[in-house]
Amino acid sequence: MSTVIICLIIVILCLIGLRSTIKRVAHGCCGSGGNSVKRIKASDRDISHYPYHYTVTVEGMTCGECKKRVENAFNGVEGYYAVVNLKQKKADVYAKAEKTEDEIKETIWRSGYEPGVCTRC
Repeated sequence: MSTVIICLIIVILCLIGLRSTIKRVAHGCCGSGGNSVKRIKASDRDISHYPYHYTVTVEGMTCGECKKRVENAFNGVEGYYAVVNLKQKKADVYAKAEKTEDEIKETIWRSGYEPGVCTRC
């Protein structure tokens, strides 16, 4: 009897895994449902207007939709401009006013990703 229960549990876990895999293949890694994240462009993209530059690693990004989410978290706020490098898993954040490391990391947390090392350039 216990063998049947264990086999049933294994089958259920396999079905859950299969459903998750199908969702990722059909809708991208973020499960965006086919609706891609709309890119928010910063109002001022001239880097020379931003005297403060920060580089922060971002964990958990796996696709272009992830990249857009992190960029949007900064570019949607006045005084920020961000460019994310998905391969290097880092974000270059430019700010018009000096920001603390915690402020930069909090923005990344709100976008759904885990911030790593943040350095001021």
